[in-house]
Amino acid sequence: METRANHVWVGAVTLFLLAALAAFIMWIAGLSGVQKKEYDIFFKQSVDGLAKGSNVTFSGVPVGEISEIELWPKNPEYVRVRVRVGKDVPILLGTVATVQSSFTGSSKIQLDGARDGAPEITCENTSCLEGKPTIAAKPGGLGEILSNAPLLLERLATLTDRLTQLMSDDNQASIAGILKNTERLTDHVADASPQIEATLTELQATLRQANKSLAAFEGTMGTADGLLKKDGEALANQLRDTLKSAKLAAESLDETLKSAQPATRQLSENTLPAAEATLRDLREASQALRKITEKIDNQGAGALIKGNDLPDYKP
Repeated sequence: METRANHVWVGAVTLFLLAALAAFIMWIAGLSGVQKKEYDIFFKQSVDGLAKGSNVTFSGVPVGEISEIELWPKNPEYVRVRVRVGKDVPILLGTVATVQSSFTGSSKIQLDGARDGAPEITCENTSCLEGKPTIAAKPGGLGEILSNAPLLLERLATLTDRLTQLMSDDNQASIAGILKNTERLTDHVADASPQIEATLTELQATLRQANKSLAAFEGTMGTADGLLKKDGEALANQLRDTLKSAKLAAESLDETLKSAQPATRQLSENTLPAAEATLRDLREASQALRKITEKIDNQGAGALIKGNDLPDYKP
């Protein structure tokens, strides 16, 4: 009977100790929860490798872990990640969060960008969409590469295909022909280098001569400019006098033409038609006199008084 009572006491003490241990653990967990601060991060990108309990680092130093991760019900384009960090971690304005992925498949959240002297992120100076202050998200370099890996592979395959088409047998033959022509052209240029050198020498001599000619021309222009400055005024005065005389002569000629215009009109309207009629009469008289002269020469003077021959009469 006493042995059974001892077992009951032992069991009761054991249960009491287990309950006390559980209460102590819960108390420790509650204390540890009080020592943590929670923030929300909204990622508009793939968060492969992140899970509840994944590490959160600040400039590479572990400062907490992920407590919740889910698609945001208000906008499924975003993934809401709630992180829990130590209360002494300086989560200040300007802090950003990135997803650091690795080729092993695991990922973590990296915090950085805090500025010295900036206030701590709170619901007063930032948004609290789900009751917790929000840390701005920034796309991660490796995460972007891994999330865009299918697109990169597709573009790489397209590039490889185009390179294969470019390096086809026909194109290789064309490239070989171009290289041969280039080599031949280079050989011709090398063979013609003495002539090219001689031509360049002649060109240099021509340029020197041209420089001398230009210098002489500049000297001539300077001399001409001096002469113009020296005698230009006298020449200008002479030219002005000549132009004035020409103007006076033109005005005199104009007056002469105006005064001769009535006589010219009378000559064209009366004298010239009478002279033309007289010339016509003289031309006709000359023709008649020529006919008489020819007749005297051919038939004698009797032809002038001889009548016309009568036709023979036959009874």
